[in-house]
Amino acid sequence: MKDVKFNYNPHISVDCVVFGFDGEKLKILLIERNIDEGKEFYSDKKLPGSIIYEEEGLDTAASRILTELTGLKNVFLTQFHSFGDPQRSSNPRDVNWLEMTTQTKIGRIVTVAYIALIKIDRKIVFDSESTTAKWYDLDDLANMKLAFDHNEIALKALSFMRRFISLVPNALFELLPKKFTMTELRSLHDIVVGVTSDVRNFQKKVLQTPGLIPLDEVKKNVPHRAPKLYSFDKRKGSKIFF
Repeated sequence: MKDVKFNYNPHISVDCVVFGFDGEKLKILLIERNIDEGKEFYSDKKLPGSIIYEEEGLDTAASRILTELTGLKNVFLTQFHSFGDPQRSSNPRDVNWLEMTTQTKIGRIVTVAYIALIKIDRKIVFDSESTTAKWYDLDDLANMKLAFDHNEIALKALSFMRRFISLVPNALFELLPKKFTMTELRSLHDIVVGVTSDVRNFQKKVLQTPGLIPLDEVKKNVPHRAPKLYSFDKRKGSKIFF
């Protein structure tokens, strides 16, 4: 795709809020920009995103941009909000950086935001000398100043994810490894929903879930009694008993 000349739309962008779970904490994927302005060098962070091509739809653009910036494909991705404040960025460097990277004169930008839920053990492929993609604790966002209005977008995404999972609870399994423990599932559920579940009651309910498969395996390399592993077959998981 990089060998073909595409015309950018300088007024519409997509930004992806990518969530992961490391077994204990929710994570967010951020792009760190390292920019050399000749007389000055600076570094900051942003969500994966960019302006779209004139010839593509929003969903296509979101998938393309996420793949270009992270190497991730076939990701659970859903649109959740648009952001169109005329002063989306108080820092002119944001627009200057976007113009430099796209070689396009940028006007007022409305961004359409997506959330992506991925298994954190998936490999992030990144081949840029000026930017890197890294996972950060979601709790650390409060002490970060992201580019544009990306702090606001990330917080809105978290609120949306919580509402979305209350309606589609099997989306939680997009964040878990293919083989997971009951503790990992309960921890993730409690973090997202914002509750503290009773261990026995949670397990009793979850074991009624169609598609939840107890495996004849235990988690290895743990300092305590090895917990049983489970997997989830989304083809059978139409109803979750959380």
